[in-house]
Amino acid sequence: MATTTDPAAGTDALTVVPSRFPYRTIAMGTVGSTLLMLAALGAGGILIRDPLLGHGPLSWIRYGHGRALATALLYLGFGLVVWAWVRLGRYVLDGRVGAKPVVVAAACWMAPLLVSPPLFTRDVFSYLGQGAQLLYGKDPYAFGPAELDVLPDVVVNVHQLWQTTPAPYGPLFLLVSKWLVGLTGGNMILGVILTRLVIMIGLAGVLWSIPRLVKHLGGRLPVTLWLAVASPMTVIHLVGGPHNDLLMLGFLTTGVLAMLERRPVLSVFLVTIGMLIKPTAAVALPFLVWMWAAQLPSGGPVKRFFRALLPALGVFGPVFVVGTWVSLGSMNIGWFTGMSAPQLIANWLNFPTGIGEIFYNMAHIMVDVPPSPFVTVFRSAAWVVLAIFVVRQWWLARAGGNQAVLRAAAALLAVAILAPPTLPWYLTWGFVLASAFPWDRKHLAGVVGVSVFLVLVYYPTGEQALYDWWFIGGVLAVSLYAAASLLKPDPLGLIAAWRKPESLDR
Repeated sequence: MATTTDPAAGTDALTVVPSRFPYRTIAMGTVGSTLLMLAALGAGGILIRDPLLGHGPLSWIRYGHGRALATALLYLGFGLVVWAWVRLGRYVLDGRVGAKPVVVAAACWMAPLLVSPPLFTRDVFSYLGQGAQLLYGKDPYAFGPAELDVLPDVVVNVHQLWQTTPAPYGPLFLLVSKWLVGLTGGNMILGVILTRLVIMIGLAGVLWSIPRLVKHLGGRLPVTLWLAVASPMTVIHLVGGPHNDLLMLGFLTTGVLAMLERRPVLSVFLVTIGMLIKPTAAVALPFLVWMWAAQLPSGGPVKRFFRALLPALGVFGPVFVVGTWVSLGSMNIGWFTGMSAPQLIANWLNFPTGIGEIFYNMAHIMVDVPPSPFVTVFRSAAWVVLAIFVVRQWWLARAGGNQAVLRAAAALLAVAILAPPTLPWYLTWGFVLASAFPWDRKHLAGVVGVSVFLVLVYYPTGEQALYDWWFIGGVLAVSLYAAASLLKPDPLGLIAAWRKPESLDR
C-alpha cells in the first residue's frame, strides 16, 4: 500500500491506495539508457583516437551510415527514458508508487551510463585536461590545456573552445581532477568512468538529504525524488554527461539541510566546500546567514544578523583559504577571473544573449553591423537585473526558515538563466532545492517539457543545436507532447490509433 497526500486537498488529506512495483516502466527506461550507452559509442562525445573502436571491426559505427544509425538509436533510447520517466511520474502523482521504486528506477537508468561515452557534452575531457595541467605544474587559471606537452590523448580530446581557455571551476575540483589523471594517465575511457564515480558522491549526498529536506519544506518524497533524481536532467545530463554540478549539489543540499536542522557551522562548511567545487554554490551562503540569525534565541534583527554573520565568516574564511591552498599549493585566486571563461559561449538559451541577437538581426536588415555590441549591451543590462533580483530575494529571506531556502533556489535559477552563459544543466542548481517544496501537477508538466527541451537542444556529440531551427521545432513539439503526457496518457491518441487495427482483427 502507498500513503499519499492530495495537493489540492491540503497536507492533512491522506489517502491510501494500492501500489505495485512498476517493473515494466523501470525496464523500459533501462532499455532506453542501455541504447543510449551503446549508441553513444558512435554518436556521443567520442574520443578523437579511440583505442577500442578507432580501427577495429566496429569502427563503422563512427562514420557515415553507421553513425546515422547510432544517432537514430540514441534518440530512440532517449525517447524510452523520457517515456518511462513520464509514466513513472503519473504513477507517483496518483499515489500508486512510493519513494523506493523511484530510487530503483533512477539507479537502473543510470547504471548503463556509468560506462558510456559522454552524452550531450564533452566537458569531462576539459576536467581531465585541467587536472593534467595541475598535475604537471601548470596553472589552469592562467592557460588552457593546450599548453601541455604531455598526455596528448588528454589534450586532443578537449573541445577546441576550451583548449586555450582558463578553468572556471573551483580549486577543490581541480585537485580531484588532478588525482584522477594521476591514476589514469592518458587512458581517457578510464578517466571518464572514474570521474563519473567520483561525481556520484554528490548524488549520494542528494539522496541522503532529500528525505529530510522534504520533511522541512513540505513536499512529497516520491515526487521530489522523481523530479530531482530520476529526471533526464540528472540521469542524462549530470550522470551521462557527466557534470561536476552533481558533486556540488551534494554539498549544497546537505549544507542547506544542516542549517534547517540547526547545525549552522556544519552548514556553512559544507556549502563552502561546494563553492570550492563549483563557485555558484556561493550564491546560497548569504541566505544561510539569515537562516542562522533566525535561529538565535534573543536580540533584535540587526544584532542577530551580525551574531550570525561573524561566525559564518569565521567558518567560511578558513575553509576557503585552506581549501584553496591545499588544492593549488598556494593562495591562487585566479579562479575568480577564470569564471568569466564560459562567457565565450553565446547562444539564445541565455535570455539576454537571445534578446541581443534579436535586436542585432533587426538592425542587420538595414545596416551591416557586428552582433557583439548588441549582445554585450543586453548582457550588461542582465547583470544589473540579476544583481537587483538576487539582492531582493536575499532581503525578502531575512525571516529565515523555509522561505530563505525557496528564495535561495530562486536566486540560483536566476543566475543560471541571466548570467552568461546558460547551459542546460545549470538549471539543476536551484531546481534540486526547489523540488523539495510542494508542486502543482500542471507546474510539474511544465517541468517535464523544460527538462526534455534542455536535453535535446544540444546534439549528443556536445555541440549545440540551438540554431538548427527545423530541429528545434521538432524538439519543441516533442517537449510539449512529453509535458501533456504527464497530465493525460497518450494526449494525441497516437498509441490508441496504432492499436485500433489490432483490436479490429480480434
